Amino acid sequence: MEEKICVKCSSRANHVKFNLFFCDICYHFSPNKEDECKKYADEKIDGRILETFRKYENVGQRQKKGMIKKASQGNLMSRIPFGYILENKKLTPAKNYKEIEELFEQFLNEEISLAQLAKKHNLSINGLKKILRNFTYIGKIKFNNQVFEGTHQPIISSTLFNHVQNKLEKLGIK
Repeated sequence: MEEKICVKCSSRANHVKFNLFFCDICYHFSPNKEDECKKYADEKIDGRILETFRKYENVGQRQKKGMIKKASQGNLMSRIPFGYILENKKLTPAKNYKEIEELFEQFLNEEISLAQLAKKHNLSINGLKKILRNFTYIGKIKFNNQVFEGTHQPIISSTLFNHVQNKLEKLGIK
C-alpha cells in the first residue's frame, strides 16, 4: 500500500479533504471551503518545521488514551459533581444528594422554568443544565463522547434521567 504524503508539508498524511491529503497538523488548520483549502494547500511549508508540534501532539494523544482507559474503568474524569463527595478515591453520595433527585423530579413534573428552578436551588441556569445532563447521577461516566459504566452509586434512576433528557430535547434546551 502506497504511503500518502501531505500536499502542504510533504509529511506522512492520514486525512483527506476535498481529495487532498493532509497530515494531522495541516488538516487541523485547513479551511472548510474547497477553493480556500486548495489555496491553503498551494502555500507549501517545510514539514521539518512542524516536528516540534508533532512531538507534543503525541504526548497529548498518549494522555488522552490514558484518560479514556481510566474512564472506561468507571473513574470520573472531571470535577466532583454537586451531590457527591470523594471518599477513599471513590465518588460517594454527599449529605445533599437528595437535592439532586428533587431537582430532576421538579423539572420533570412541575410547570417551572429553568430560571425559577435554578433560583429555587441557588444555582445558575447553566449550572442547572449541567446537572440535568450529567450521566454521573445514573452511575455512568461520560468522557470523549463515550458513556462508560461507573464504579460509583447512582443518585437517580435511568428512567428519571431519560425522561428529563426527553423533556430538555422537546423544549429545545441545549
